[in-house]
Amino acid sequence: MDMRSAWNQPPVIRVRDLVTSYGDRKILDGVSLDVGPGEIMVIMGGSGSGKSTLLRYILGLHRPDSGSIEILGKNIQKLSGLEWQKLRQKMGVSFQGGALFNSMSVGDNVCMPLREHTCLDDNTIRIMSRMKLEVVNLAGFEDMMPAQLSGGMVKRAALARAIVMDPSILFFDEPSAGLDPVVSAELDELILRLREALGVSVVVVTHELESAFNIADRITVLDRGRILMTGTVEAVRNSDNPRVRSLLTRTVEDITIDAEDYLRRLTEGTA
Repeated sequence: MDMRSAWNQPPVIRVRDLVTSYGDRKILDGVSLDVGPGEIMVIMGGSGSGKSTLLRYILGLHRPDSGSIEILGKNIQKLSGLEWQKLRQKMGVSFQGGALFNSMSVGDNVCMPLREHTCLDDNTIRIMSRMKLEVVNLAGFEDMMPAQLSGGMVKRAALARAIVMDPSILFFDEPSAGLDPVVSAELDELILRLREALGVSVVVVTHELESAFNIADRITVLDRGRILMTGTVEAVRNSDNPRVRSLLTRTVEDITIDAEDYLRRLTEGTA
């Protein structure tokens, strides 16, 4: 895919000056981000950097303190409930751990979005479900229960459910978490094939460096709620930003403790 031509088109996701907080603590501090048509954008950072929080806000699960989020040209904070429901049907999400319903078969899990959001007859829904399971190499597994699947198979079943409505944008939260390197590499390859086959834009939140470098067109590096940089894999690899370098080399940052500040935080609110 020629990403340079895609970047010249209006972004499918536009985040501007996003600020969010829990109580007095800022979690995202002025985050701005664009995702182009057909692009695979990887959002990465260390634990507590704010990457999963950013994903939740883009998915509309929370309202930010300030800033704006546009998806497919629509400001999601200004949509009515019905408008947001229609927009969400153009978005597929594969959650960390798969989030399959354990009481339902694999096939019924994949069928669920079609049953919830369309008026298709059950036979057509079943056929569409089997088609998507075949896309993720799970043909013939529709009658199995999630507990009977391996971790990698659960992830692929969740991906089949995410694409069953033929979305314009796919979101992944830590797709490789808990998988061995071989299965993780297979999932990376599947994400790339889906982008090419379906023409979708993809947003992946991960802390896995190898996976990020394998699939990304661009990478956004978050640290302490702020964007350190957004660039190609090569640009991120060659960055001279010390915090980016620390993340890539997995070196531990020296921690300096201010004694007075430490005592103040310990005693704050105890008087």
